[in-house]
Amino acid sequence: MVLKFSNVSGSLDRSPGDFQSGDGLLRASYPTFKEGFVGGMTFRSKRSTVCADAPPSSCGSTLSVSSMLSTSPSKPSVMSASSVSSKPIPIVLQKKHGPYTEKGPFHAWIDAMRAQSPPRVHSLKEDLPEAFGLDEAVYQSWLETHPSALASFDALIKHLHKKQVVVFLDYDGTLSPIVEDPERAFMSAEMRATVKELASYFPTAVISGRSRPKVYDFVQLSELYYAGSHGMDIMGPATNSDGFRVKGTKSRDKKGNDFVLFQPASDYLELINKVCNALIETTKPIKGAKVEHNKFCVTVHFRRVKEEHWEALAERVGNIMKDYPTLNLTHGRKVLEVRPSISWDKGKAVDFLLKSLGYDTSDVFPLYLGDDKTDEDAFRIVNGAKHGCSILVSSVPKATEAKLSLQDPSEVMEFLRRLVHWKKRGLERMNSLQKGVYNYN
Repeated sequence: MVLKFSNVSGSLDRSPGDFQSGDGLLRASYPTFKEGFVGGMTFRSKRSTVCADAPPSSCGSTLSVSSMLSTSPSKPSVMSASSVSSKPIPIVLQKKHGPYTEKGPFHAWIDAMRAQSPPRVHSLKEDLPEAFGLDEAVYQSWLETHPSALASFDALIKHLHKKQVVVFLDYDGTLSPIVEDPERAFMSAEMRATVKELASYFPTAVISGRSRPKVYDFVQLSELYYAGSHGMDIMGPATNSDGFRVKGTKSRDKKGNDFVLFQPASDYLELINKVCNALIETTKPIKGAKVEHNKFCVTVHFRRVKEEHWEALAERVGNIMKDYPTLNLTHGRKVLEVRPSISWDKGKAVDFLLKSLGYDTSDVFPLYLGDDKTDEDAFRIVNGAKHGCSILVSSVPKATEAKLSLQDPSEVMEFLRRLVHWKKRGLERMNSLQKGVYNYN
């Protein structure tokens, strides 16, 4: 395979067949690559409305950070105050289906599982140094259309001036590293302190595929909003906000603090419990497989399963799914996931939070950081807003809707710290101006 860089554009030229796109991951066909709200804020009382899908946007082809930030109001995902109504959010049921009745689809699932689960990169330098150099070249080319959010930070903050920044964060792979045992995906004390400080300056939410109680136990910060089960279980402090009245339930935690819940898939709880038990039983013979109950969805982890057993695992999961036509089977980074067949995802959770908390004006700037295929729905919503920025966390090139990138959770922490520092500096200057002692030199 011959690769060459264009002297004019710097883009990667290739012959047909050099690269393949495997459901989100860009890889060379040869050689095979190894892979690797709300402290300090006052909320306005606005009513939530119908969540609108933003039009999908393609990956940018220019190096200008300005062009990668959402600035067009043509079809914003955040509605203006005048368009807000009191209608409940419709939860659209998808058509019943049974795509797992034949063995053929299992092979497609295996391909998808491989595409979303590339091997690790750490041994490339030792095993295939020439492949490592090629991998780096591909990654550097990919960075031209998805620049580092750290390298682009000064350009980014110019767009944040006089904007209300709202931060949305995925958990696994974004706030915590990806680990072999999903029960040990702990975020560091430094990351927790950083997110806590972040939430004191910006409305902040964590949106995860894990169950809401589980991700809350990992993060342990009451200042945040939490959306578990890919946004199907949203919780936030009731203080200063009544926006969750749309199908929301007000409750109290163990400490007596009021909070509100929004659970659009609550009718599926019994069904999810049944399929979870069935999956636990059927995957027992597959060494390394782990089934995780995430309340409104079920996650089958195969990170510890040998690749030669992936087909057997997919077939067992598919056979169970034949009995549950109102549930969908999807895939992510070394996981298969069962979800209710409703029109709801992380993107709609972002849209719902923005509207229900009153952030439906043109001066709002949502930031979304995530690392997985499930975050693409949120990237599209942010990209469709008048202002906003989507950031993919990945150390390998991927097909994505995100406009900027960060390599790993350590870079995420550095980015969030810079964001806090920028806000602090701005507040200090404002206070100095108000006191009439600001030094213009």
